Amino acid sequence: MAEFPKTAECIVIGGGIIGASIAYELTKVNFGKVVILEKNTVSSGSTGRCGGGIRAQWSTPENVRLAMESVKRFRELEGELGTDTEYEEGGYLILAHSDEELSQFRKNVEMQKKHGLQVELLSPEEAKKVVPLLNTEKITGATWCSTDGSINPFLINFAYMKKALEQGASLYERTEVLSIDKEGSKITGVVTPKGVISCPVIVNAAGGYAGTVASKARIELPLVPHRHEILATEQINRFFKNMIMSFEHNIYFRQVKDGGIVGGQTNPGEPPGTSVVSGISFIKEMSVKLGHFIPALGDVKILRQWAGLYCMSPDAQPILGRVEGTQGYFHACGFSGHGLMLAPRVSVLMAKAISDTSFHDPDLDRLGLDRFEKGIASFEKSVV
Repeated sequence: MAEFPKTAECIVIGGGIIGASIAYELTKVNFGKVVILEKNTVSSGSTGRCGGGIRAQWSTPENVRLAMESVKRFRELEGELGTDTEYEEGGYLILAHSDEELSQFRKNVEMQKKHGLQVELLSPEEAKKVVPLLNTEKITGATWCSTDGSINPFLINFAYMKKALEQGASLYERTEVLSIDKEGSKITGVVTPKGVISCPVIVNAAGGYAGTVASKARIELPLVPHRHEILATEQINRFFKNMIMSFEHNIYFRQVKDGGIVGGQTNPGEPPGTSVVSGISFIKEMSVKLGHFIPALGDVKILRQWAGLYCMSPDAQPILGRVEGTQGYFHACGFSGHGLMLAPRVSVLMAKAISDTSFHDPDLDRLGLDRFEKGIASFEKSVV
């Protein structure tokens, strides 16, 4: 086994999709020696516990733009990374349950179309044509985007990581960052149980633990981790390939390629914390909801359930880029459950910002930590 490094040009903290993709993009621009530190194992955190959905139907322009650019990257990544990722543009059908919600959807669609997204506002009857077995009772309408889709979270995470390592990055699993060293306002390295690494640049891509990592550099991030639960059913004949989502009922679900249903929900009143224990009440609630939206699923057997963390920011949008007053510190966190779908674009922007101190991008700047102080944060409403 290689000797634990004493120096690096950049340390990426976190081995999920955000950390792996940023490390890969840094190797593409020949940034230097990139070291990835993961406290557990690759894809053991939020990435490996998510539903695999990819969508550009958001209520804020920043998220729409990041997601649309990510879709462009997803289309080329299988060839670029040299592996199947099970990427599929099966579409997203997002259901409205009141006139008020439908009104918000109209505003969303108008904004999304201005940015070039191919999205439609559907009647309940049109929604049923997309998914014939859908129960449209109490649905006032829906939005539909055919270029939304899904991917296998493990395959894309490991593909990014494998390619980053092939191109010179180093990965150390089960290596927690105990502290972050600074001299004045400059990052100088990190301390781990395996040793100290001197380094002028670190990237906080620690998912649900990003707030804790930031505190080690004496930086306060307004992030709160929340548990979200998810399940998978037995395999049945595939009769739809899109994601179905309801904000009103806090649910999303899709049928994966092997025929199983994968879906999850927000737990109302869930306290902050890093517990990923899953409970019986979730199974009961999800069973009722799945049976309501698609009655044909009423007798389908649930095979397993699990939970993962949403790292929630105050406006449910990611916190990206540099931190004023701390030279060499960058963060890509607070994705509020949507890091997988934004990773391809975010990683490109982050690599440019890290390798070129003069680089600026409107979305990267807009989603900086200072937006809360400046009062320019805009709340993302389209979150389950």
